[in-house]
Amino acid sequence: MSSRATLEDLSNQLGVSKSKLYSMKREGVIKRVSNIAKPYLTEKHKKDRLKWCLSMIDPRSIPHEPVFKNLFDYVFIDENWFYMTKEVERYYTIPGADEPIRTCKNRHFIPKVMVLTCVARPRFDSEGKCTFDGKIGSFPLVTFEEARRSSVNRPARTREMKPIESVKKEVIRRFLIEKVLPAIRAKWPTEDANKTIYIHQDNAKPHVAATDLLFCEAVKQDGFDIRLTCQPANSPDFNILDLGFFNSIETIQYKIPSKTTPELVAAVETAYQQYSVDKLNRIFLTLQCVMKEAMKCGGGNGYKIPHIRREMLQRQGQLPLQISCDYLIDSRG
Repeated sequence: MSSRATLEDLSNQLGVSKSKLYSMKREGVIKRVSNIAKPYLTEKHKKDRLKWCLSMIDPRSIPHEPVFKNLFDYVFIDENWFYMTKEVERYYTIPGADEPIRTCKNRHFIPKVMVLTCVARPRFDSEGKCTFDGKIGSFPLVTFEEARRSSVNRPARTREMKPIESVKKEVIRRFLIEKVLPAIRAKWPTEDANKTIYIHQDNAKPHVAATDLLFCEAVKQDGFDIRLTCQPANSPDFNILDLGFFNSIETIQYKIPSKTTPELVAAVETAYQQYSVDKLNRIFLTLQCVMKEAMKCGGGNGYKIPHIRREMLQRQGQLPLQISCDYLIDSRG
């Protein structure tokens, strides 16, 4: 791939002029693509991924027409760093216009804050009206400290918001118990309050185990049955937030200027609330498609996400709730 990174490289390799390659590019004979390095998977990783995909099939649909679960009982959580600005900004302007000057103390250490984000699948009534937006909450991992000295910006002893730079298991446990669980209890649809709720997380070291004593004690309150589950190792493609949610709200957040940590936190929260409920619902279908493709390649991640024209289906009122896992039928056949 490195020998085909530019048209000049391709010209040297093929012995074809660059003007000819430009013509081929315009005609669609060749095109430029991006290639993302994916997590390395061992055979054990692949088996674990297959087992997890199989566990996500609705048992009521087996064996005749297997479909994936609707995931209404899952809350997906993950952390993500949000930066105050990009190192490189791309924008449109007119020829000869002056470039704006953007400065920072160190472009390799742009101010940032980590946010713990929680989403569930939105619910709609028979008329397509949203009854539950699925946005459980976004919780910045910050602390508040008193300023020791006065400055031109604030007097001494003013409470300041500071990002938590080192996120350890104790921090995640505290936010789960003090922020996430109360938010789930407050926002969860009342008609499903008596059903088991699964908090789905990845296997990062700071995350608490499903058998954590303090967490297990906290979930017993108010009669809710809430349990922790973990996705397979090296499988960010099995989490709604990593499938596109974080990228989307980052795009919105960067459009909101911020110069301080409180402003950055407010920008992230605004982006979180502005994110389309319809898009969030469609990501859950993307996850089902990802699981289907992962099963086809034996639990691997060397697949392309199929395009099922979700927006068009939604406009026509034909967006499916669950994706058929016809791979199981074909493999049995």
